[in-house]
Amino acid sequence: MHRRNFLKLSGASAVAAALPTVARAGKVIDLPIYYPVAVGGPIAKIMDGYAAAFHRANPGIRVHPIYTGSYQDTTVKALTALHGGGASAPKLAVALSVDIFTYYDQGVLVPIEDLTQGDHAWLNGFYPAFLANSRLKGKTWSVPFQRSTPVLYWNKTAFKSAGLDPDRAPANWDEMRDYARRLTRAHNPKSATEWGLQIPSSGFPYWLFQGLAIENGQTHLAAADGTRTYFDSPETIGALDYMVDLSRKARVMPAGIINWGTTPQDFFKSRCAMMWTTTGNLTNVRKHAPFPFGVGMLPKHKRRGAPTGGGNLYVFTNTTAEERAAALRFIRWVTAPEQTADWGMQTGYIATSPAAWETPALKRYLAGFPAAAVARDQLKYAEPELSTHENQRVTQVFNNALQAALTGQKGPAEALKKAQADADAILQRYRV
Repeated sequence: MHRRNFLKLSGASAVAAALPTVARAGKVIDLPIYYPVAVGGPIAKIMDGYAAAFHRANPGIRVHPIYTGSYQDTTVKALTALHGGGASAPKLAVALSVDIFTYYDQGVLVPIEDLTQGDHAWLNGFYPAFLANSRLKGKTWSVPFQRSTPVLYWNKTAFKSAGLDPDRAPANWDEMRDYARRLTRAHNPKSATEWGLQIPSSGFPYWLFQGLAIENGQTHLAAADGTRTYFDSPETIGALDYMVDLSRKARVMPAGIINWGTTPQDFFKSRCAMMWTTTGNLTNVRKHAPFPFGVGMLPKHKRRGAPTGGGNLYVFTNTTAEERAAALRFIRWVTAPEQTADWGMQTGYIATSPAAWETPALKRYLAGFPAAAVARDQLKYAEPELSTHENQRVTQVFNNALQAALTGQKGPAEALKKAQADADAILQRYRV
């Protein structure tokens, strides 16, 4: 569905009618919302279209998207603005679901239950896997919006050339390594090469690695209360051993750090035949891959598994009662089944409620593009993304350890034991 069709969705008025009344008093309520994307990109255009459509349906409310760069930039800018005060501070934000502890510890969040006055049926309409990183101390602090899991993409033409079934993804770790061996061509450092596999390890390497850890039996990398990590468990170490061996022993993946941002381009240019990346890249891959491609769940080892990821909608304490009612109206509008389905089709993110998958538009889309359902179906195996108090510090510690092992500076066990000690030092003060 294109954006021009979205603006005519008949479900929008029905949703609006069910929402709390917002007092207008002859004025327009302005809701600045920080959004994690660079200005002018395609996602920004979609968000601008949503804001305009919402305003037409709700003339007394204007949602004002402010594009704030990366997820990390968004959280830093939001907290700085909130503590500084002033009219430019956001009333809402789309931020990482795992930043719940960061915002909670700063005391800037309004519990969603305070806005809904106990409407648990609406909140419980989202997939449970996406709510896991939204709840803390018995309350819900954010609403699932642009959510994802990592998935495996493969080049069907390359599979066929290597004598592999082009319609079948590797089912387990052994198969993935074997497939990658058969897909890796002899390398010439002076020219473009083709690797069997790329699992990016820049930006936020912990996220894709967490898929391996879950599959190796380490269901959670952190405790639910955010005070402890399990970076040096045998299962976590074993997963990193496997990841390192893909490049250093099997030689089916580039050694060192694999760039998150350029991996899709490597895939499009046949520099790698398989890649792990977010389902949020699905629309990008569909648009730019010059060959038929497949999308599959991450291969299993001891079990199947993948972390959830992506951003949620947060409401901040610098809001008046009227602004909170307006914020809830927008959140319920933008996460209603019709809009959620449209968002998933336009971006590749997973529609966050079962009801969205029952909309006629998304059913038609799936009939022509079944790969869009892979990440949704993987949710039954998904686990919460790594999240702790002082989350950015803790994940940076973990990322540094992963990269130290991947670059050969330290062995996996040594790197992860150091990361665990550093995480313990950070989190000790949060333990009762």
